[in-house]
Amino acid sequence: MTDREALLSRMFVEMADTLVADFDLVDVLTTIASRCTQLFEVDEAGIMLAVNGQLQVAASSSQAMRLLELFEVQHDEGPSVDCLRGGIPIGCEQLSTAADRWPAFTMEALHAGIGSVFALPMRLRERTIGSLNLLRHRTGSMSTADLTTAQALADVATIGILQHRIAAESQLLAEQLQGARQSRVVIEQAKGVVAATTGVRVEDAFDLMRNYSRVHKLRLADMAAGIVAREFPPGLLVERPTSKGP
Repeated sequence: MTDREALLSRMFVEMADTLVADFDLVDVLTTIASRCTQLFEVDEAGIMLAVNGQLQVAASSSQAMRLLELFEVQHDEGPSVDCLRGGIPIGCEQLSTAADRWPAFTMEALHAGIGSVFALPMRLRERTIGSLNLLRHRTGSMSTADLTTAQALADVATIGILQHRIAAESQLLAEQLQGARQSRVVIEQAKGVVAATTGVRVEDAFDLMRNYSRVHKLRLADMAAGIVAREFPPGLLVERPTSKGP
């Protein structure tokens, strides 16, 4: 088994293990976005979800990706918007040719060094709840195998989200996704506190928080709120266990 195959297998195991009755939506979606940059030849990845028909940023592989996703939402244009509305994959192998299609987004993405974009629907039957977005600095197409695998990840995530909301349908889904958005705000604040307190990079602060919450069976959003409220010492995230003699 190659390293890529092993990582992909681990990814599906992580998702299956996480999609339980009280699964952490922010954790699941952020894990998917992060893993996509390791599994595929893409430089950035993110997930947008629809709440009452409007896109909201749910997860991003980096701050730069988050800003591009927010730009799409604010200008109501881009591959994610088209993907949600059409419920079909959207791709542009050379973004510089898309100025007529997405004028504002294209200019902003090119400025950020993006050369090609791909958006895959998070869809179950006739219902599309969002999109998995893959961005690359280079131009050109993604392989059929990579696109198929990425779509499989999006499909699994979609099933995991919807299976816990089927009873109350759209109202419960809206409440869950709104809670996820609020949790994301708190987590972003906590990342800044951890970085400033411990000296780690902001990009690494999330991994520290997520790993600690999993080891100690804590909800990521609750721990982040504790960090922001100065009730949880960020130093615990970087402490190394010391061995003790007999």
